[in-house]
Amino acid sequence: MKKSTIVLLVLLFIFPVAASFILYATGWRPSGTINHGELVEPARPINDVSLMRLDGKQMRFADLQNKWTLVYFGSAECLSPCKDSLYKMRQVRLSLGVDGPRVARLFVITDTNALDLLKYELKEYPNMAVVTGPAKNIEALANQFHLPVGTPLNNLERIYVVDPLGLLMMSYPADADPSGMRKDLKRLLKVSRIG
Repeated sequence: MKKSTIVLLVLLFIFPVAASFILYATGWRPSGTINHGELVEPARPINDVSLMRLDGKQMRFADLQNKWTLVYFGSAECLSPCKDSLYKMRQVRLSLGVDGPRVARLFVITDTNALDLLKYELKEYPNMAVVTGPAKNIEALANQFHLPVGTPLNNLERIYVVDPLGLLMMSYPADADPSGMRKDLKRLLKVSRIG
């Protein structure tokens, strides 16, 4: 064999290894990720907390198990970012068609100062669980949704996804694209054998 052929063969085998090492060392990742939300890694369990529905009936966070749940924390004042998030949650659930009933929506009210005003707004969102409770319970629940950017009590306006086993697994920022949320949920519901 010629020297040039041997050198070419060696380079042919070394180049992919060297290229992958360089990409790994520089932190490059493919831009075309499958999910649109931000994964919580590892997914973590949300411990049960006692809450109260607006009609005064008690509800436990664990009551939502066996369904995929979109969770939003916000003030009863519910300004524009809050309204946008509630609207996205409703529309994403409706867009799932026959799989829609497999997804629950939960609005956790962190500040009840404008509760009377909120009740009018909520008429647009039937079948959404709306809860509040003692400040210590709300804080205990919110702290379990802590991400590197903070907790829901930091006015993050995020929508969180909790799986049917009660594990926090994904979140979306306030400006999330609802079509991306829908694609993620559709994919999760397709592969899920639970919920």
